[in-house]
Amino acid sequence: MQSDRGLITAVLLLGAAALLGGALAFQYLGGLAPCEMCMWQRWALVSVLGLGLLTWAAGCPRVLVGITAVAVFADTAIAAFHVGVEQHWWKGITECAAAPLTGSSAEMLSQILAQPLIRCDAIAWSLFGVSMAGWNALVSAAIGGWTLWRLQKAK
Repeated sequence: MQSDRGLITAVLLLGAAALLGGALAFQYLGGLAPCEMCMWQRWALVSVLGLGLLTWAAGCPRVLVGITAVAVFADTAIAAFHVGVEQHWWKGITECAAAPLTGSSAEMLSQILAQPLIRCDAIAWSLFGVSMAGWNALVSAAIGGWTLWRLQKAK
């Protein structure tokens, strides 16, 4: 059963890396800057990668594999919430987020005006009518569901 948990951990790591890599490719190759909620999803994926590496290093104990799966579902929940905001099913965050500003008032104003406005409720890209957040939710849910199914099967 140890080899099953090793396979599960590998899928968790590869899935999170693929999702995060895709997001970064859209940003740096496709020119689509992330909104604040996109960044939340990235942090959830980074946590999956960190937990997955810890799980791998610890020999893939069942409890750590389960905790890593919970982190995947956290990403699923954040992405699903983002989809609801994009579809205007519910209200999203109401404040803008920005990097810290430094310098004089004129320099700070210049920095503010130079920043692009990225709205969380606007769909920047979609495929077959599903936004990036939607694809993230679907893929994360599939990875998490498969993980729980394999863990249950390996009992």
